[in-house]
Amino acid sequence: MAENATEWFDDYAESAEGVNDVVIDEYDITATPNDFNVMTLNSFIELGAVRIPGFQRNFVWDIGRSSKLIESLLLGLPVPQLFLYEQSRNKFLVIDGQQRLMSIYYFMKQRFPRKSKRSQLRLIFEKYGKIPDEILYDDEYFETFNLKLPSQLPDHKNKFHGLNYSTLGEFQTALNLRPMRNIVVKQNDPSDDDSSMYEIFNRLNTGGVNLKPQEIRTSMYHSKFYEMLYKINREEKWRDFIGSKEPDIHMKDIEILLRSFAMLIDGDKYKPSMIKFLNQFSKKCENHKESQNDYLESLFKSFLSACENLPPDIFKNKNNNRFNIAIFEAIFYAASKKAFNNRETIRERINYESITMLANDKDFVEASLEGTTRANNIKRRLERAEILITLE
Repeated sequence: MAENATEWFDDYAESAEGVNDVVIDEYDITATPNDFNVMTLNSFIELGAVRIPGFQRNFVWDIGRSSKLIESLLLGLPVPQLFLYEQSRNKFLVIDGQQRLMSIYYFMKQRFPRKSKRSQLRLIFEKYGKIPDEILYDDEYFETFNLKLPSQLPDHKNKFHGLNYSTLGEFQTALNLRPMRNIVVKQNDPSDDDSSMYEIFNRLNTGGVNLKPQEIRTSMYHSKFYEMLYKINREEKWRDFIGSKEPDIHMKDIEILLRSFAMLIDGDKYKPSMIKFLNQFSKKCENHKESQNDYLESLFKSFLSACENLPPDIFKNKNNNRFNIAIFEAIFYAASKKAFNNRETIRERINYESITMLANDKDFVEASLEGTTRANNIKRRLERAEILITLE
């Protein structure tokens, strides 16, 4: 387990500035009610049209609670509505309703997930968009899903108790056609900026957890580029610099890597807010060819090699021992820029004294004290780093 997610870094990233600058009335957002039936919702999951965001918790309901949901649908009782975010045509993210949707999916598959395997199953579901049959029918992961319902009276057995999807008889069609109210939220304009998603998720998600920007972003823009970020986030030297062996539960370390690449590649185009900038960069990286992701991975590893002579705390503030995002971002930019422009990797090592000079540079320090995500301050920091950081 990583250290407390708010303890190991200095708050130079977007969590300090920019999160609350999303003004909802700047966006054209619609919320449309629909009544998809159970069979349609199950088909959406099967076809990968509905996806569970990465920040959502694992499936946590027990078989009794899932059984009660199915019973309510069979009896025509009202159930809570679902909230879906429409990313594009026939592509939805679940804002609220994961437990209900997955209960339906598992019941129609006639398999119920074992509690000890749910974290693994979540990763499998996220990778494939569904549970492959070889996993679904593996008793190590699943048990048979027979409805587990209490009797209303000692001598009166619940008529659905012990049934599964295939043994529902005449009730199977009724279940298939039972409508469930869902609200589809869609941002119509601007079409190239998904920043309102943060407010939509934070206001509608009922999990009781304040979501971090990177948790939402990772779900919205999952791509091969992000898989590369996850991979380099495990690099031992990088973990030493961060000061935590395990990845951060709120993905702050992924955010730092994302922001560093974004500044290296598109820093000259930066304008506030940081949320919008990183969203747009993430969206752009969805279209990366495999060769580009491979190159960026090699470039980052060469940067770590260029840091071999540096102590593990080199990117930390001396007064509080927290990771200094501003100085890391600037040094990564300065050390990598020439190699990136020539599509090469870094072959030299970073001069230790030049890092000390940068950390004590008046212009750099002033640009790091406040308004750290303002365009002029970011530009000043990157320019000073490019001048002062040397390789040898």
